[in-house]
Amino acid sequence: MKSALVLGAGGFIGSHLVTRLKSEGYWVAGVDLKLPEFEESIADDFIVGDLRIGDFVDRILERNLEGTPSIFDEVYQLAADMGGAGFVFTGENDADILHNSTQINLNVLNSIRKINARLNRNETIIFYSSSACVYPEHNQLDPENPNCQEDSVYPAAPDSEYGWEKLYSERLYLAYHRNYGIPIRIARYHNVYGPNGTWRGGREKAPAAICRKVSSTPNEGFIEIWGDGKQTRSFLYIDDCIEATRRFMVNLKFNGPINIGSEEMITINELVRLIANIAGKNLFIKNLQGPVGVRGRNSDNTIFQNTLNWNYQITILEGLSRTYNWIESQVKLNSPSAELEN
Repeated sequence: MKSALVLGAGGFIGSHLVTRLKSEGYWVAGVDLKLPEFEESIADDFIVGDLRIGDFVDRILERNLEGTPSIFDEVYQLAADMGGAGFVFTGENDADILHNSTQINLNVLNSIRKINARLNRNETIIFYSSSACVYPEHNQLDPENPNCQEDSVYPAAPDSEYGWEKLYSERLYLAYHRNYGIPIRIARYHNVYGPNGTWRGGREKAPAAICRKVSSTPNEGFIEIWGDGKQTRSFLYIDDCIEATRRFMVNLKFNGPINIGSEEMITINELVRLIANIAGKNLFIKNLQGPVGVRGRNSDNTIFQNTLNWNYQITILEGLSRTYNWIESQVKLNSPSAELEN
């Protein structure tokens, strides 16, 4: 039986990935600072702990089956200090973002290097989830024609410390691959969304935040949006993200980086209107000053599509319909009236 370790398994993408790996017959261990918020993990083993602590990482990366030391077949490194625009682009969390995420990646790679040397094997594949935030700001000034081809990342000029940390960590994984032969896969995720994701608290991404606002706003009300709303993005539904991740790990024999995203670009104002239509509401947009990130961003799936003859399957309309229905249920469940009833 193949085994996998999912770091960040208490988070949105990580919890979905655990479920997918279990459905494929893997023995799965999950690690995070917290358990999944919205449903119980089905991992065979779930360890709550801090990946910034090197000794802890040393312990969880090595399995002991029937007293025999071994290492996982696959490690998925999704753990990071991250959030939406309100968390990433204000500048208030830059030090934590840089320190915490970098420390986790250094610990993971150094632990695997040491274990490989001691066990005299080097077969564990590490998947690292990078981000579209690595792309240079100067290639994303035109909201209609952003350039996010994989090789456009240099000369480097990400628009946030989050993007700089992700780009540095890509180089860290590539360096450990070159110097120590560690098999790696690097994917740049583009705005993944869907049910069971964070939808309140300041770290939620745009689709979840807007779904929450629409659900909580009466018909004919106003939705507040940072910026002029003309900034563009593409959003990838969680099922397609997990499918693409698995195809990359199983079928592709190169390291990446490779984009995993949708090419269905939409403005933020259009995103609001689409969600409002899903909710059956006539709402008005009030654009305010606030952190917005780059003017335009859209995944370029050329390499992935040509290599695997596969592309994302779920349209933004379908994905948002599923997501809105789930977030609406959460809003109702957490409303003051619901709490009084309980």
